[in-house]
Amino acid sequence: MLNITFLLDKTNNWIEKYVKEFTLNNKNKFNFNISFNHNEVKKQDIVFILGYTKILDNNFLNVNKLNLVVHESALPYGKGFSPIQWQILEGKNEIIFTLFEAVENLDSGDIFLQKKVLFSGYELFDEIRKIQGMNTMELVKEFLDIYPEIERKPQIGNETIFPKRKDEDDMLDINKTIKEQFNHLRIANNDEYPLWFEIDGNKYIVKIYKDENGK
Repeated sequence: MLNITFLLDKTNNWIEKYVKEFTLNNKNKFNFNISFNHNEVKKQDIVFILGYTKILDNNFLNVNKLNLVVHESALPYGKGFSPIQWQILEGKNEIIFTLFEAVENLDSGDIFLQKKVLFSGYELFDEIRKIQGMNTMELVKEFLDIYPEIERKPQIGNETIFPKRKDEDDMLDINKTIKEQFNHLRIANNDEYPLWFEIDGNKYIVKIYKDENGK
């Protein structure tokens, strides 16, 4: 039986719901655990690092046989932070999810699986998160269904890096229309990072919700 740990982060634990709902046909082949502290994860066969915000160096990575991450871009394009948000801002509704090996260099490990995920262009933040969570676990399931008979491939192509989003990245432009900024509205996290704008030195917060009685 293989020991599998999902390493999650209490400060960024939106993915926990989808991990707990995760099911697998050959589950008797694996012993699953969830941890929120990398210092407690040792000598695992596979560690899935999902939404973990702390830096993991080789002191951690080397004690497990295989450490895997799901990143929502076609690596090496789009390394770094908030890849779904940045790509939706670019106008993309087709986003590649990549399952790859965690190494000490940022998002640079070998690729095991990739999955094309389609968005309608009308989802808001919570709906985007749901699609992200479900497809993340689909990649995990696909990997475990065929492991260890799975090939890895190195990343090929030009590297780009998305920066960490800042407060000013959530600012709306009062001189642009709602339609022009709709993708910005779509990625707004109403609770933690709401959008805002300023007029004559006055700051206003904007939150967006879908009318469930509408179309």
